[in-house]
Amino acid sequence: MPIEIKMPALSPTMEQGKLARWLVKEGDTVASGDLLAEIETDKATMEFEAVDEGTILSLAVPAGADDIKVGTVIATLASEDEGQSAPPPAPAAAPPAPPVAAAPAPVAAAPSVAPTAPTAKGDRVIASPLAKRLAAGKGVDLAALAGSGPNGRIVKADVEAAEGGTAPKPAAAAPAPAPVAAPAAAAAAPAAVEMAEETRALLDPRIPHSVEKLSGMRKTIARRLAQSMQTAPHIYLTVDIQLDKLLALRAELNDVLAKQGVKLSVNDLLIKALGKALIEVPACNVAFAGNELIRYARADISVAVSIPGGLITPIVSEADSRSLSSIALAMNDLGTRAKEGKLKPDEYQGGTASLSNMGMLGIKQFTAVINPPQATILAIGAGEKRPWILPDGALGVASVMSATGSFDHRAVDGADGARLMGAFRELCERPLGLVA
Repeated sequence: MPIEIKMPALSPTMEQGKLARWLVKEGDTVASGDLLAEIETDKATMEFEAVDEGTILSLAVPAGADDIKVGTVIATLASEDEGQSAPPPAPAAAPPAPPVAAAPAPVAAAPSVAPTAPTAKGDRVIASPLAKRLAAGKGVDLAALAGSGPNGRIVKADVEAAEGGTAPKPAAAAPAPAPVAAPAAAAAAPAAVEMAEETRALLDPRIPHSVEKLSGMRKTIARRLAQSMQTAPHIYLTVDIQLDKLLALRAELNDVLAKQGVKLSVNDLLIKALGKALIEVPACNVAFAGNELIRYARADISVAVSIPGGLITPIVSEADSRSLSSIALAMNDLGTRAKEGKLKPDEYQGGTASLSNMGMLGIKQFTAVINPPQATILAIGAGEKRPWILPDGALGVASVMSATGSFDHRAVDGADGARLMGAFRELCERPLGLVA
């Protein structure tokens, strides 16, 4: 029986994607690990590999198709051995069907037995070529295994589980999550349609306009930010920071690092400052999770990067303990690959707090929306010359920027948020603490 190839979930939050390009065609023979297609998720374009070996029977979804839900069949594959012996059992199974009275009982029992029944047909065991080779090498009896693959087929994971003494039963439990997720998705769809119809009703068709279909990234941004504003009560705290010492330290460090080809940006220093401030004030390095509060032991900073069509937040891990040059190199690499759509999911999903800097765009001050499930995000404005009271009490001029912290008030108290902003300001105004 043909093996169904389904749209994979290439990231934990992926619900649908775009099949950007097929890398195979009907009739091609593929092996486990061969590239089948390029799939666009909400944040990046990723390659999809084959799990089984066989021949591509059909491509159910054309290249360029958008909004393909995870789990949708996109192609079918026939293995080499199934093509030879799958037809005979079909006629043999047909005669027992006529008893009408007995039919309902097997239907109820079928789901629990289905994974194991098709494993053997006659004297032949249904298993992938890779599973057969592994079993032969490890001395595992395939006939004694229950397959967790499509239609009870034995796959690599079943052989490895049997070798480790673990019964391959997860397949029986796998279908359970699907019904749970389905109602949520079904309930969200009508709401989105209703909102779109209400919006269209308010539009004035007499005004010249164009209509653009939202990209997967823009849909995700809209959904997550709406979720954040609706569920997380935001509290905003702003401080003004004198930057002259920070700018002087940056210039001196860049002179030293020039021989290594490293150039620090102000943003690199701010990432480090936020990382250290979070460790100093751990009450803000948290995430709200219903009846639980997650406390992080290190500071991984998600940094907002504008890319064509949206926004992405690549993560500088362990920002509290990394050197400034390491942060600069990491941000240069992450920023470049973010704009090329080549980040891996674990490079932009996660993080313990976020930083969004619009100073380079001339924005003096703004508030940022919390990036769920995080509880803290800092919004950085532009540094500018302002009147400033100098240490000797005289009125002078200094380079000053405004930084505004947004905190999830369910997880972070106002006093703790104020302590974080104070620690961040201290590190920026006395920047030797960043290299200590």
